[in-house]
Amino acid sequence: MPSLITRLPRRALPALAALVLTLPAGCSGPGGPGGPGTVTRPPLAERVAATASPALRAFYDQRIDWAPCSDRAGAEPDGPTVQCATLRVPLDYADPGGRSIEVALARLPAADPGARIGSLVLNPGGPGNSGVGMVRWGWRGYQGALRDHFDLVGFDPRGAGATTPVDCLDDRTREKWNGTDDPSYDRGRVLADACRTRHADLLPHLGTRDAARDLDVLRGALGERRLDFLGLSYGTHLGALYAEEFPDRTGRLVLDGAVERSTDLMHLNAEQAAATETAFRAYATACAAGGGSCPLGTDPATAPKRLADFLDGLKDHPLRAADGREVTAALGWAGVLDVLADGHRSWPRLRGALDPAVERGEGDELLRLADGADDRDEDGRYDSRWDAFAAIHCADAPLAPTDTDLRAALADLAAHAPLTSGHDPRGTLFTPDCRPWPYRSPERPHTVKAPGSAPILVVGSTGDPITPYPWAQRLAAGLEHGVLLTREGDGHTAYDKSECVREAVTAFLVAGRMPAAGTRCPSD
Repeated sequence: MPSLITRLPRRALPALAALVLTLPAGCSGPGGPGGPGTVTRPPLAERVAATASPALRAFYDQRIDWAPCSDRAGAEPDGPTVQCATLRVPLDYADPGGRSIEVALARLPAADPGARIGSLVLNPGGPGNSGVGMVRWGWRGYQGALRDHFDLVGFDPRGAGATTPVDCLDDRTREKWNGTDDPSYDRGRVLADACRTRHADLLPHLGTRDAARDLDVLRGALGERRLDFLGLSYGTHLGALYAEEFPDRTGRLVLDGAVERSTDLMHLNAEQAAATETAFRAYATACAAGGGSCPLGTDPATAPKRLADFLDGLKDHPLRAADGREVTAALGWAGVLDVLADGHRSWPRLRGALDPAVERGEGDELLRLADGADDRDEDGRYDSRWDAFAAIHCADAPLAPTDTDLRAALADLAAHAPLTSGHDPRGTLFTPDCRPWPYRSPERPHTVKAPGSAPILVVGSTGDPITPYPWAQRLAAGLEHGVLLTREGDGHTAYDKSECVREAVTAFLVAGRMPAAGTRCPSD
């Protein structure tokens, strides 16, 4: 299935050029009795409300025991030593004296201890992506001033990675779940039943608001008076809810690739499908107009439909890969749309999969794209990230839409995304499908205003196919102290695609220099 409100790929962001920034007067490295590289912990009253229960205060006052990560699989032999730890938080914040869970953490200490100004917490989105992995294997994306001045800290949100992971479907079931084109196969029911069986006790406590409360416990345990945070994609929703819950504890928050939840998930998915359609048409049109042997022909006007017809045709005529697996329409669409999320720089990779598939009926490269989208390894094992994706979304989702709302959304989809949603319009609107979910969230769509927060930097890209640009506009406009920074260009999120954006984000995080409202940046 195509991924909606999706995650960044697990590949590391490209290394950044070093940025030389001068701290404003009054900013300094750490001081206090601990010496360089340490932070004097603020009094408990400054880390949690004085009215908090003793049971909750104990979580804020805990010590994080950092140690080199024991599992260094995939780490660079000569790379810096990343530290790992766990953070204890309540499973249910309404009952902090009850059951607790452990949140997985990773930290890369500041490269220049004498210039250290605090901790920068990172979240890669998803929901369901690993912040621990973002720090352990993606740290090169933050070389320069961020790496020098901040401890980079990542955490696996509850339900994801190594934090109470939600793992509902076995590999055999997941294989069918991802690949079937059978219209009678109820993906939502299959997943809901499996998650209820394995994780009934966790499902009510996996929402973004709970993760935001975990984030505040992490802030307190790190010894930070305020939270400095860089959230990508779904991570922007986490950051926005943090600001709503704890406005007086916001430091410098950057929300890149904004998710804005003033409407329900079904309508957000319809808006996203329209943005995805634009990216899909742009690729096919450029392929046909580029000369040479585009497998979609030489007519830019008809190329998008030719590609959609080819992928839809896999329902009746799936391709066969060398290992005997079939490339179905569900798999073909998943692979194509996942690659298109990265914008035009991913077009050569997509062309390399479509050429043999369309021209010679060879499905191996297209299947490889689908496996990447679905987190399937070469041995047929699946990562559980998509179970976490569904569980977190459904913990945030309100009641199912009415039939009238559904008919209107389907009509909107047919008008604005006829190609990319035609193979499965209801599946496009309900990804994930929370209608049969065993837990019904009390959350309701609303505009996040966060009155009393510090200024928040929202970053949006005009051609983002995953988090459409209007979401960034709405989020920034809704926040009482939101400022919008715009990148002109395609692809999901902006930080790794524009030096101008990187400079602006770094200047804000390190020196507190907010770009002027209305600033627009080109892509690299």
